[in-house]
Amino acid sequence: MDKANALYRLGKNRGGAATGMGTGPGDQAQADCAGCPVRRACLLAYAPAEPRQGLHPLVHVRRRVRRGESLFRSGDPFNNLYAIRSGFFKTAMLYADGREQVGGFYMAGEMLGLNGIGPQVHINTATALEDGEVCSASFPALEQALLDSPLMQRRFHKIMAEEIVREQTAMMLLGSFAAEGRLAAFLLNLAYRYASRGYSSEEFHLRMTREELGSYLGLTLETVSRTFSRLHDAGLVEVNLKRVRILDVKGLRRVLDRERQPPERSPRPDSTPRRSAERSRRALRNGRSGPLLPGPGAAPLALVC
Repeated sequence: MDKANALYRLGKNRGGAATGMGTGPGDQAQADCAGCPVRRACLLAYAPAEPRQGLHPLVHVRRRVRRGESLFRSGDPFNNLYAIRSGFFKTAMLYADGREQVGGFYMAGEMLGLNGIGPQVHINTATALEDGEVCSASFPALEQALLDSPLMQRRFHKIMAEEIVREQTAMMLLGSFAAEGRLAAFLLNLAYRYASRGYSSEEFHLRMTREELGSYLGLTLETVSRTFSRLHDAGLVEVNLKRVRILDVKGLRRVLDRERQPPERSPRPDSTPRRSAERSRRALRNGRSGPLLPGPGAAPLALVC
């Protein structure tokens, strides 16, 4: 336990509460996992709260982050991992000319800061899209807890694997799908993630702006708006400002199935823009015959975004 206690003291010396969390926006208080609404999905809930049978206690604190505030910024030293208790966050990188590239969106039960483990600095900026709370844990103390707890170690490996799949599948979306497919995949994934946390998978609120969504999907603001309109006109979704209601899940999956066909099987584009737009709307309504995408949890798509 000497090593564990040394790590615990290291966390205190680095600032904040007894977890090594540096100073920053929001209030701080020692976290209590017992009543956490996302306990089942959270890595930190798998750690022992008190030292017992030689296990290292992983103390972490709860921190409030208000809308528009950054949890960490690109280039900041990596000291902690953050489990989202409530709220919605985006990660993004800034180009030299000031343009922002959104890398992902994260909700309650997911973790932030994982890509700082290797370089030991955060490579992007995490910003709250609404008021929320995170639980922060010192990574040196977390490493010791992982060594002491095989169950927690397996959970951590699972989270890391999901993050890798998330990145790879996001690249596949940008390289293989047109605008309708990218937006359909995003909405299906968001619905799956909400459902896995006990929320409605049919109707939800988009926390990000159209610009932020376009940045993530590699689309312009105008294309995002037009694509929402096409999905709406096809009877697949109902959109009211940021409120989205999914009307036809199978129809959204058929959009993906249609766009995943090999290039030689894809119909030639019409020379007339009006005919091309009408054919696109008709295809969205009717889809194509053939197998749908595997259900949520059975395909890497479930981990996108």
